[in-house]
Amino acid sequence: MSKFAERERVDLHIHSCASDGTWTPAEVVREAKQLGLAAIALCDHDSVANVAETMELAEAAGLRCLAASEICATKAGRMFHILGYGIDITNGPLLALLRHNWDLLLDKDVESIKILAEAGWAVDEEEFARYEYDRRRGGWKALAYLIDKGFCTDVNDYFRNIFTEENHLGFPPFPPISRVIETIHQAGGVALCAHAASAFHGPGLAAELELLAEENLDGFECYHSGHSPEDTAKLLSYCRERGLLISGGSDCHGTFVPGRFLGEPKVYAEDLYLPGLL
Repeated sequence: MSKFAERERVDLHIHSCASDGTWTPAEVVREAKQLGLAAIALCDHDSVANVAETMELAEAAGLRCLAASEICATKAGRMFHILGYGIDITNGPLLALLRHNWDLLLDKDVESIKILAEAGWAVDEEEFARYEYDRRRGGWKALAYLIDKGFCTDVNDYFRNIFTEENHLGFPPFPPISRVIETIHQAGGVALCAHAASAFHGPGLAAELELLAEENLDGFECYHSGHSPEDTAKLLSYCRERGLLISGGSDCHGTFVPGRFLGEPKVYAEDLYLPGLL
C-alpha cells in the first residue's frame, strides 16, 4: 500500500452480515466512503466469506482494505478474540479452523435452547430447528429466536440476563490461542489480541496482559470502542516498549450493537504500527 496522507482516518475492525453484523460488503464500503475513511478491515467472527467482495468494492471506491478475520480462541477457560490481518483467505488450515469454530457456535445455539427448555423456559427445540431469520438483522439464530419469543430485547440484554452462568450457558471451548496464532501465521498474517481492555474480558487490562504475555502475539488492538482513554494509553505504552504491532477500530456491527459506530473512536493511520500492512 502507498503511504497515507497526513491524518487519514482508518477503521480496522468492522463486521458484516457474514457473521453477526447487519451490513453487506457494499454497505460497509459505502458507509466507510461516506465517513471519509481511508482504510478498513472486515473482521467477521470466524469467517472470511465477505472479505474478497469487500476488498474488490473497496478498491473500486479508492479505499484500502485488509484481508482479516476475528477468530475465537480459549485460554484459562475464557474466550479471547484474535484478529488475523493480512491473511490468505484461501489458506486451507485457516479455513478449516474457521469452519471448526463456526460449527462450535452453531452447536452452542442448539445446546443453549435445549438447556433453557429443560429449565422450564417457554422455548421448543423442534420449533427452534424450524426457525429461520433474516441474517441482515445481525446477531445469530438463538439470539434472534429469543428476541422474537420476547425473552430479551437486544444483544446486551441477552448477555446480561440469558447467556449467564446462572442459566448454565457459556461459550464452547475454542482452540487454544497458541493454535490460532500459529494458523494465522501459516496463512501469512499477523495476530493481534482484540479489545484486551474492554468489559468483554472482565478481569481488567493488567490481568489480561499478564495472562497473554507467554503467547506469541504480534500485537494488540489498542484503540477500541470499549477502551477507556487510560487503558488505551497503557496498551500503547506496552506495545511500543516491546515493538509490538498496534491496531484499532470501532468493532462496528452495522446497526446491531447499540453504541458502536463506524469510525469511533477516531483512529488515524499515523497512530498505528502495522508495517507492511498499513
